[in-house]
Amino acid sequence: MITFPNAKINLGLDVVEKRPDGYHNLETVFYPIPLYDILEITKSEDETSFTMHNAEFEGNDNDNLVVKAYNILANDHEMPKVRMSLYKNIPTGAGMGGGSADAAFALKMLNNIAGLGLSDEKLEEYAARLGADCAFFIKNRPAYATGIGNILTPVECDLTGYYIVVVKPDIHISTKEAYAFVNPEHPENRLADIIVKPVSEWKGLMKNDFERSVFVKYPTVREIKEKLYASGAVYASMSGSGSAFFGIFEKECNIEEIRKIFPDTFCQQWKL
Repeated sequence: MITFPNAKINLGLDVVEKRPDGYHNLETVFYPIPLYDILEITKSEDETSFTMHNAEFEGNDNDNLVVKAYNILANDHEMPKVRMSLYKNIPTGAGMGGGSADAAFALKMLNNIAGLGLSDEKLEEYAARLGADCAFFIKNRPAYATGIGNILTPVECDLTGYYIVVVKPDIHISTKEAYAFVNPEHPENRLADIIVKPVSEWKGLMKNDFERSVFVKYPTVREIKEKLYASGAVYASMSGSGSAFFGIFEKECNIEEIRKIFPDTFCQQWKL
């Protein structure tokens, strides 16, 4: 069985308060985009195994979220031995949820392969235990997320017909770095109210609180957002805790010209 875990972007992200457990409550909007990894899982007569291609994974296989997805199910259910193979296209350390998507799609595939019959709601519970973004990818539709990103509400947001350009510089931003200069506060304009406005009105209203930290430590990264706007984006932002940026365009871009503006970076365009 083969499936194609997709990336997501955060259309906005507000860090609203610090929790007693040390985590932070967020308000954000997850939106799926057509950038895909490739995940194959088949039953095996030998031992359960995992391989990854087109990317290097730091640590051992048991730390990979796909393997963790298998193990979390195996703790509660009788699971067959499987071979799991993952081909990475979604950049790592980008704030685009690649690892979370791989884990969530693995849960869905394993649910089918093992005939567990778990509901989407139960799969979301498992996914949330793997990571804050994971639960979103179970239903994989635009969602307003609160809590640590794990409380999901469907949102009326449709970008069909727009074009998106994603630029990922060769910079890895840790979660600790991203939170370094964030002052949690409830914004004057709530994201839930902004997201229902026309895309042309998002600029100046919607923001990503993590940009402040990233721009302080990596001032040249600010230019990516500025250049996306200069290239005609109606809205541009960093996704998640970075370091990928995206621009939403009303018309198709000349992607080769855009790549000249952002040399030596991951730079791709899709129609939504």
